[in-house]
Amino acid sequence: MTIQIYNTLTRKKEPFVPQVEGKVSMYVCGPTVYNYIHIGNARPVIVFDTVRKYLEYRGYDVKFVSNFTDVDDKIIAAANELGEDTSELTERFINAYFEDVSALGCSEADIHPRVTNHIDDIIEFIQVLIDKGYAYESHGDVYYRTKKFEGYGKLSKQSTDELVIGARIEQGEKKDDPLDFVLWKAAKENEVSWKSPWGEGRPGWHIECSAMARVHLGDTIDIHGGGQDLAFPHHENEIAQSEAMTGKPFAKYWMHNGYINIDNEKMSKSLNNFVMVNEIRKQVDPKVLRFFMLSVHYRHPINFSEELVANAANGLERITTAYNNVKHRLENSADLGDQKDIWMNKIDECKNRFTVAMDDDFNTANGIAEIFELVRLANVYLLERNTESSVLTYFKETFESLMNVLGLPFDDAEDLLDADIEKLIEERLEARRNRNFERSDEIRDELVAKGILLEDTAQGTRWRRG
Repeated sequence: MTIQIYNTLTRKKEPFVPQVEGKVSMYVCGPTVYNYIHIGNARPVIVFDTVRKYLEYRGYDVKFVSNFTDVDDKIIAAANELGEDTSELTERFINAYFEDVSALGCSEADIHPRVTNHIDDIIEFIQVLIDKGYAYESHGDVYYRTKKFEGYGKLSKQSTDELVIGARIEQGEKKDDPLDFVLWKAAKENEVSWKSPWGEGRPGWHIECSAMARVHLGDTIDIHGGGQDLAFPHHENEIAQSEAMTGKPFAKYWMHNGYINIDNEKMSKSLNNFVMVNEIRKQVDPKVLRFFMLSVHYRHPINFSEELVANAANGLERITTAYNNVKHRLENSADLGDQKDIWMNKIDECKNRFTVAMDDDFNTANGIAEIFELVRLANVYLLERNTESSVLTYFKETFESLMNVLGLPFDDAEDLLDADIEKLIEERLEARRNRNFERSDEIRDELVAKGILLEDTAQGTRWRRG
């Protein structure tokens, strides 16, 4: 079976054939670190973390790079507003980013390059573009000659003639053509800046990813990913810069995830409906948020609402309960049955259909459907009088393997000893006596996440492993 990837560049699914057999180079545009991330930022992080995990599951050695933009107009404005140094501001929000995405089950990239650590690489890149006639200096700024690059618009499927409509030169810009975009910005007063052949300044946004991707992954990368909003102009400009500089394709496969809507409305600053990850994960289990994000194919828009998140929580609980029931039965099971091969084959069929689903452009929605089929099979099998430890072990290992691909490993409920459970229940009772219902609910949710189900009765609170 061959993985098929929908390539934004060609607008069709293509067989995935990396440049080097068994190895994958992957670059995903990271955040501009001037604030906490919202769930729109979190979606590409979860999507491409899952792509990476699945490629590794299929046996590929993946080198994964995702950058931090740590110098930018927004960063400078935020630092000035707070009376803070830009490096202090960005360090704080980089740490906050890692805290948020770690809670969402995302692994760190192999390399997280920062723009401020690659200024020399960016200057060198720009100089080559100038030498080749693709860029020019103007009053301390450096601009890219968009019309000189014949392939401009091939990612977004727009011609330069179409793009001219609506293009204009902003106040303060001194460029030759409205379509030209900035590679280097001359320094303004009291702004962070670096020395360059064109004077003090700092990089433009688009050049940063081109330079960092080349340094860490070479002239051509296998997969370049990001949100749909980055396809134009950011990724279009990356292609123009990189391919003009190297004369080679910048990326073989371009992947873009869809937008997030909030209660059926597009998330936007004008509507003030941004949902910040560091806030929502105080109310919703981060694993539920990840499961919710993966319940829809990555290229499709996804609607964020309380009802849909609650549905995701219920679905994840069904899977967790089935897994814990298998584990519990396994503790007291032996090879007593006579249908081992039949059940092993059923589990294999489920695993194979999961792989088929994920091979089809990383269709996590269909992959999750196969995990629910595994839940159904497990529940049917557990009704058998004579269950076999080998079958139960295979159910358990398959649950773990497939959920690990989705970045949703099971918590080990056995790590929570009976004494620890009783202590948490006592704390919950004390919280209820003090009418601290928020803490009471937190403890219940914590126990449920670990497979511990509570039942409040007239005789007190009872618990059992789910």
